[in-house]
Amino acid sequence: MNQITTNISNLFLKIPGQAYLLLSVIIFGASNSITKQLTEIGATKFPGENPISFCNVLFVGNICALLILIIIYRKQLNLPFFQKFSSQDWANMLTVAFLAGALSPAATFEALSHTMVNNVILIGRIEPPLTLALAILLLGERVNSWKITGAVISFLGVILIIVLQNFGDNSANSTNMIAIGSGEILAAIGAVTTAISNTISKARLHRIPVGLFNIVRNGFGSIIFFVAALYFYGSNHFMELWSPFLWQWMLVYSAVIVVIGQIFWLKGLSKTSSSNASIASAFNPIAGVLAAYLILGEKPTVAHYIGGCVILVGIILSQVGNNRESASNEFLEKVHPQQREIGIGFKGF
Repeated sequence: MNQITTNISNLFLKIPGQAYLLLSVIIFGASNSITKQLTEIGATKFPGENPISFCNVLFVGNICALLILIIIYRKQLNLPFFQKFSSQDWANMLTVAFLAGALSPAATFEALSHTMVNNVILIGRIEPPLTLALAILLLGERVNSWKITGAVISFLGVILIIVLQNFGDNSANSTNMIAIGSGEILAAIGAVTTAISNTISKARLHRIPVGLFNIVRNGFGSIIFFVAALYFYGSNHFMELWSPFLWQWMLVYSAVIVVIGQIFWLKGLSKTSSSNASIASAFNPIAGVLAAYLILGEKPTVAHYIGGCVILVGIILSQVGNNRESASNEFLEKVHPQQREIGIGFKGF
């Protein structure tokens, strides 16, 4: 038995870091489509009282992920360890937990119920340019022209998607007004919130271990979301919360999408450089669009193709800038894992 365990451990050690990063990107890229697919399965099986609503998925999935994370990082859950961090550290952690653990996923989940998955994925690409802009304006970060140009082009690609979609709809309706749907607005809110949380993490959370941070984010985010949902929607909103069907799916979802995805990502980061992580995250929108097609049968529109190609050009230029910075700045190889999640997009919760 010990020999088998040793052989398995040696096998995992031989897996290159790039493979871990690629697997995590595939998992994260599929998260939006899997979430929407689960809600459709629930609606088909339980017409009129779907236990797998977006609110239930977010809350129960967060709880399941939290339980799994506590088991994995249980050694960090002790009073002497907590006392290492100042009140300011905890304030920053709770702020990021609110933004990244409650507000951003809530906006993203609500967006999925109002628009195509491809819209949520591609509009979410405003997150890296916004994070870069905030780093320059608020943190005084020095960035080369390649990354700035790539960020601007990616942002323009998102604008193109919105404009071209409206142009197609308006041409059919014989109107010249450009209207942005609630789903697109919510997707943008989710991306903006993530960009803000990324900036705070980069500036203030250097000392926080990833395990503790993820536990706080999922736990505090769950509480905030539950209280907010009760306030805005009432207690009846969670009537199907204890459905065994819901919990069965959420245990699988949280274990694969949230926990395994994050473990693979962190494992990849520990075995590769920042440039490799940046390259891997660049494939996230591609993985997301492919997942939407394979899982939901959601075909990209002309607006998605055109805007997506522009975004891809921006990603390539940003990657050139990342490679140039990596070659000239050794600090980038020592960046905390939480700071290298920029651009990876929605990661389940």
